[in-house]
Amino acid sequence: MSSHTGSVEVEPMPGYLDLITRSSSVMVGAWRDCSTCGLELSKRTLLDNAYITWTEIALFFFCAFLWTQIRRGLTESLFKPLARWCRLLPKDAAKMPESAWKLVFYTMSWSYSTYLLFFSSYSFFHDPPSVFYNWKSGMSVPIDIAIAYLIQGSFYGHSIYATVYMDAWRKDSAVMVVHHIITLALISFSYAFRYHNVGILVLFLHDINDIQLEFTKLNVYLKSRGGGYHLLNDILSNMGSVSFSITWFWFRLYWFPLKVLYATCVSSLQSVPNIPFYFFFNALLFALLLMNIYWFLFIVIFVVKVLKMKEVNDVREYEDEDSSKAGLHKDPQAANSDDDAGHHNSAQGKHVQNGVTKEKHL
Repeated sequence: MSSHTGSVEVEPMPGYLDLITRSSSVMVGAWRDCSTCGLELSKRTLLDNAYITWTEIALFFFCAFLWTQIRRGLTESLFKPLARWCRLLPKDAAKMPESAWKLVFYTMSWSYSTYLLFFSSYSFFHDPPSVFYNWKSGMSVPIDIAIAYLIQGSFYGHSIYATVYMDAWRKDSAVMVVHHIITLALISFSYAFRYHNVGILVLFLHDINDIQLEFTKLNVYLKSRGGGYHLLNDILSNMGSVSFSITWFWFRLYWFPLKVLYATCVSSLQSVPNIPFYFFFNALLFALLLMNIYWFLFIVIFVVKVLKMKEVNDVREYEDEDSSKAGLHKDPQAANSDDDAGHHNSAQGKHVQNGVTKEKHL
């Protein structure tokens, strides 16, 4: 490896085999060398290396409150009137403001992460090992990265409250609360231990999928607006689901392990031999990778259904709808099969969706 000062030669991105062999070798060696690892060392390391001020904590709570007020204002003044104007179905009108809000936020946050990684002086994306160059315990966090952390951390603080008190309660709402708590913990710990450079890269590689997901869901809601069928929104929802699947693999299963995990497992010890909580943070990142792989299996099944021309719908239903729907509607899979049989009735300008004939629009 070249020097960390002056002109630095960028290491080529490793392959999957390099990641597995090098990271496993380095981690096993680090474990063997850590003769004093244990609870006492962890406690001492936490006290010696975690840096966060009361001012930063106060800013976190203030911004989390601010996000809640901004969302409430946009929902009442823009999103709900827009849902009424579009004449969305009641169940879609209830969920549309949530997706619109998340689309606005994630577009903003991902754009800012993109700016930091590609239009500023940071070379973390093109040279991932550089996230650990000149790392020091308690080092100052650049103001532009600190802003990104404040935006993301406070948003997930808001999201814990919003999932319980503002969002439509769904089957996976409890899981989402747990997800938000874990994400907030990761953001907080990576900031306190000054792993903020890695954090920006992780956020960039994951936020793009949230943009595509909310865009797709909005088009799912809009394609049935006004009691009709709107072809353009149906096409956009299908395109969104396919692009979501492609970028999920590219960003979370290709770039994330080969850029982030290789840097945290291998490059980190090369730059900082005694880097604190090496195993703890890598375990969390590998757990994130395993979750990404697990979810990707469901995404593949979903895309197969899309390619077979089945309806793209928001499958997360209200919990209180389940019992009533059981007696009123047939199985969704059977309904989708019926959609295939009579997806379009072009002769009469009609579209059959969930057993109901609707006016077809562009």
